[in-house]
Amino acid sequence: MIYIPDEAIDRMIGEDIPYLDLTTWALDIGGKRGKIEYFSREKAVLCGTEEVLRMLVKLGVAPEFSLPSGTVIEPQQVFLSGTGTAQSLQMAWKVTQNLLECCSGIATKTRRIVDKVKSVNPAVSVASTRKSFPGTKAMSVKAILCGGAAPHRLGLSETVLVFKEHAGFCGGPDALVERIGELKSRVPEKKLVVETDSVEYALRLCRAGVDCVQFDKLSPDELLAGSAELRAVNPNVVLLAAGGIDEHNAAAYAASGVDVLVTTGLFFAKPLDMSVRLLPEGE
Repeated sequence: MIYIPDEAIDRMIGEDIPYLDLTTWALDIGGKRGKIEYFSREKAVLCGTEEVLRMLVKLGVAPEFSLPSGTVIEPQQVFLSGTGTAQSLQMAWKVTQNLLECCSGIATKTRRIVDKVKSVNPAVSVASTRKSFPGTKAMSVKAILCGGAAPHRLGLSETVLVFKEHAGFCGGPDALVERIGELKSRVPEKKLVVETDSVEYALRLCRAGVDCVQFDKLSPDELLAGSAELRAVNPNVVLLAAGGIDEHNAAAYAASGVDVLVTTGLFFAKPLDMSVRLLPEGE
C-alpha cells in the first residue's frame, strides 16, 4: 500500500531503544523464552501490522500470526503474535504497541467519517491535507488509506493548488483570473486547483477554465446554493470543501453538492486502546 523504508523502521526502534533494555538486563531474564500477543480493547481498523512485523524480526522475535492493515477487528481479538526471548519481546513491546495504537486510531477515525459521508452520498470522497505532524507523514497517509480516505495532496511538488497567498504575489485575485490560461499552459498535464471563500469568485474561476475549485470554510448551505450554478457554467468542474470539516459535520458537507471533503482532522485521532500480553514459555 505504501513503502516505509528500513531507515524509518530503525529510527522508530532507536527512539525507544537507544542502547539496551536496562531492566531486562538487570533482572538477568533476557534469555528466557516467551510469546507476545496483541489485541484491542475496542473495535478498530488496523494499521501498521506490516511495519510491526518488520520491527519484530529486527529485534529477534519470530512472527506467528498477523492480520493485514485495513482489517476490522473486534474487542479482545488477537490480531498479531510472535515468539522469542524475553530480551527481544521486552524491546519490541512498547515501540510496536505505540505505532499500532496511533496508526489504528487514525484509520478507525477515518473509517467513521468515510462511512458517514458514503451513507449520504457514495460519490463523495474524503481526502486528507498535507498538514500531518512532521516526521509522521508516511504512516499517517497509510492510516488514512486503511480507513478509506485518500491523500488530497502529499506535498508541494505534487499538485498545482493556488491559495490567496499565491494570488497576492500575482497582483491580486483579478490578476490571477487573467493568468489562468497562462498557468494551465505551463503545466498542461496537471489539473489546476484554486481555493476561494466566495461562490462569486468561483464562478469567475470556472469561466476562466480552472479544473477544480476548493472552497475554504463555506457552510454546507452556502455550498449547496452555489454548486448547481457552478456546474451550469462548467459541468466538469470538481468542487472541494475544506476548512473545519470533522465527524460532526461531514454528513452535512456530503449533501452540499461538492465532490471531495478535504480535512486535516483525520490525522489528529485519539490513539486506540490496544494491549499486549507477554507470556513466558509454558504459560
